[in-house]
Amino acid sequence: MTTNATGGSPPPRQTGSTDPTPAGGTGSPQDRPAPDARDSSEPGRTDPSPTDGTDPKPDGAGSGPAGSSATPGGPDPKPAGSGAEPAGAGPKPDGAGPGADEGRAGGGKGGAAPGPAGTEVQPSGTTVEEAGATAAAAGQAGAPDRTGTRRTWKDKFRRSRTGQDGPGKGRGDGPAGDGENKPATEADPWTSFAPAPEPVPGRSGRAVRATGRFLVHEWTLAVLASLALAVGMTWPTLRYPLYTLPQDYWDPSLQAWQMAWSGHALRTNPGQLFQSNTFFPEPWSFAFSDMLLGYAPAGLLGTGPDAAVLRYNIMFVLAHAMATFGAYVLARQLGAGRIGSAVAGVSYTYAPWLLAQAGHLHIVSNGGIPLALAMLARGHGWSLRHGYRPERRRVGWAYAGWVVAAWQLSLGFGIGLVFAYVLALTLLVSAAVWLWRRRRVRRPFGRRLFVADLVGGLLFAAVGALLAVPYFKVAELHPNAERTLGDIGVYSPPASGFFTAPAESWIWGGLHEGARAALPWHPEMTLLPGFVLYALAAGGLFFSVWRLRHRLLMLAGVIVTMVIAMGTRFFDGTFTYAPLFEHLPGFNGLRTPGRMMLWTTLLLGLLAAGAVSAFARRVREISADRVPSRPSPWLRAVTLLPLLLVLVEGLNDTPHPVVPEQPVAMRTVEGPLLVLPSGQNQDQPVMLWSTTRFQQVVNGGSGFTPKQLDDVRRVSAAFPDQTSVDYLRTLGVRNVVVLRDQIVGTPWEVTVDAPVEQLGITRQQVGNAVVFRL
Repeated sequence: MTTNATGGSPPPRQTGSTDPTPAGGTGSPQDRPAPDARDSSEPGRTDPSPTDGTDPKPDGAGSGPAGSSATPGGPDPKPAGSGAEPAGAGPKPDGAGPGADEGRAGGGKGGAAPGPAGTEVQPSGTTVEEAGATAAAAGQAGAPDRTGTRRTWKDKFRRSRTGQDGPGKGRGDGPAGDGENKPATEADPWTSFAPAPEPVPGRSGRAVRATGRFLVHEWTLAVLASLALAVGMTWPTLRYPLYTLPQDYWDPSLQAWQMAWSGHALRTNPGQLFQSNTFFPEPWSFAFSDMLLGYAPAGLLGTGPDAAVLRYNIMFVLAHAMATFGAYVLARQLGAGRIGSAVAGVSYTYAPWLLAQAGHLHIVSNGGIPLALAMLARGHGWSLRHGYRPERRRVGWAYAGWVVAAWQLSLGFGIGLVFAYVLALTLLVSAAVWLWRRRRVRRPFGRRLFVADLVGGLLFAAVGALLAVPYFKVAELHPNAERTLGDIGVYSPPASGFFTAPAESWIWGGLHEGARAALPWHPEMTLLPGFVLYALAAGGLFFSVWRLRHRLLMLAGVIVTMVIAMGTRFFDGTFTYAPLFEHLPGFNGLRTPGRMMLWTTLLLGLLAAGAVSAFARRVREISADRVPSRPSPWLRAVTLLPLLLVLVEGLNDTPHPVVPEQPVAMRTVEGPLLVLPSGQNQDQPVMLWSTTRFQQVVNGGSGFTPKQLDDVRRVSAAFPDQTSVDYLRTLGVRNVVVLRDQIVGTPWEVTVDAPVEQLGITRQQVGNAVVFRL
C-alpha cells in the first residue's frame, strides 16, 4: 500500500492494535502542524533503495525536506524527525526508516520517490508510521538508528552537540518532539584522552603534606636559621651552660635570680611577687631594677642555682634568635627581599655595640620590638613599598602585635619605655590619618580593626600601668633612686663612641683599645653599630627599593636617635635629651642614654635592607637574559656578600667566667641572714645562691643601693662586735655567714675567729663558711 502525495486514502493501521499513543507522541491530531501535501521529490528521478534496508542519511533527519504528508482528513502522521507515531499505530516492519516516501513518484507512477539531496529513500511501500516507529526505536542509547545501523561514538557526539539527543527523546521518559533541544547527557568522549585525576589523599597523606609545607615555609626556615645562628654567634654560651655565664657573673647572676624568683612567686604566693627574698627587710625589692617578668614562665622550671644558670643561658640564646627573627620579619613586611631582610636581622642582633651588653639580658631581649611592629603592620595591611592596602588587613595579627608589645614591655622599662613612646607616637599619627581620610572614605581602617587597636592599646597601657606601680612605690620610698641630669652626664657618650667598638668585638676589639681608653665609661659608650652597616645604609640612601621620602625619613630617624643617645654631650642636651628627661614620665629613671642606639641600629638595618634588596633584584634582572635564566654561582655569592660581612663584624670574643660555687651554708642556714663580705658585685652571686630555699637575705644588688643596705655594710665592717650585733638584731637578722675564701685582706680575716661568748652569739663552721647565730 502506498501513500498518494497529492491526496488519497490515509495509510491503513494494523488491525487489532490497542497500543496507546507512545510516550514520544505529540498530543491530539488537531494540535499537530498541518502536513505538507507537496511532493519533495524531483520529477522524473528515481533512486532505488539499498538492498540491506539501511538508510544512509544522517541520524535524526526527517522524512523529507518539507516533512511527511498525508491524505487530508486521515490520521495525522508524526511530524518529520519527531520520533513519534500516530495514536493507534502498530509496530512497523523491521528495516523501515524515517525517510519513507510520502507517495509514489509522479503521484502514482511506479518507482520510489527520492529524498533530500544526498540521501536515499526507503523502498516502496514503506509508510510514514513505520518510519516514526523506527525513529523511536533508534532513540534508545546504544540501539541501532532509524535504519538499523548501530550508532558510533562519533554520531552520538555529533548529535549531542547539535541537541538532537536531548533527554527523553524517543526514550519514553518524557515528551519528545516538542521543539526543545535538551542538553546533552552523554559524557564527552574526548575525556578518555585526558590525564588521570590525581588521587585524593587520605587523612595521613594530608597530614604529611601539611607537615611538609610547614617545614619548608619561609617563616619556619627563618626561625630555624635564627636559632642556629644564635647558637653559633653566642658560642660558647651553650658549651658549659650549667657553670658559666656570658661576660661576667655579676649582672647575669642578678637576672638569673630574677627569673627564678618570679617563677617561685607564681608557684607559691603570686601576691608577694614584688616583695622578694632579697634586700631584707625592704619592701618592693623586686622592682629595684628591670624585672624580666615576661620570662616568669621559664622560672617555673627547675630549682636551685644550677637550674637558674642553665635557664639564663638558654634565654640568652633564644633572645638573640628572637631579635634576628623579629627584625627579619619586619623588613619582609615592609617590602624588603629575603637577603636584605636577613641583613637587617643580623645587623640588628649582632651589632658590635650590643656585644658590650652581653651581661644585660633585659637589653639583649629586644626581639619583641621589631616583631610587634611587624605584626601590627601586617594586621593593618601596611608596608613601605605598597602603602596601605585594605584588602590585606588581618585583625588577628593586630591583636597579636599588641600582645607581643605588652610582653616586651614586661621585660623591663630600660628599653620598653622608649618603645612605649614610639607606639604612642605611631598611634597619634595613625589617628590623624584616620580622621583625615574619614572625611572622604567611611571607616577607612574598618570598625573591627579600630576595635582591635582600641583593645590592644588598652591592654598595652594596662600592663605598663601595673608594672609602673611598684616603681613609683620604690621612687617614693627611696628618693636616692631618682636620677639627675648630672647622673645622665656620667653615662653620655661623645660622638667618637659611634665609631668605637667594645672589647668583646672579635674583629675590632683589639684595634680600638686606645679609643676606648679615651672614653670615661666605655662599657656604655662604645656604640659602633658596624662599619659594614654604615656603608650599606649609606648606599641605601641612593640605591634602594624604598621610596625616596621613606629613605629620608629613616635618615632623619637615625640622626635624631643618635643625638638623643649622646645624652647631655650634644650641647648639654638642652634641646634634645633634657626636655625628654624633664617632661616625659619615666625618662628620669633611665641612666644610660646610649641604649637609644638600639633604634639607630634598626633604622640603619632597614636602610641597608633596601639597598641589598635592590641589588638582588638587579641581579635577577641581569640573569633573566641568560640561558638558563638563573643567577650564576658567582652572582649568588655576590648577593650573599653583604650578609657575610655583617656576620663577620658581629663575631664576639665575650668571656664566659665560671659562676662561683654555692656555699653549703646557703643550702642549710635559715633566714633572715647576712652574707659577708657584702657589696654590689659580691651580693649578686648571693642572690643566685638563695634560689635553693629562697630564704630572706639582707644582701642584694641593683641599679641603686638602698640607704638601709648601705648602713648595714658600714656597721658590719667591724663584725662581730656589740654594735653590729645589736644593729642586726634590730633588723631581725638571725644568722650571719662569713665566706672565708672572700675575706682575705679584709678586717674579717682577723675577727672571724675572735671570741664571741661575751656577745651572746654562737659560731659554727659549715663547709668553707663560718656561721654566726645571733
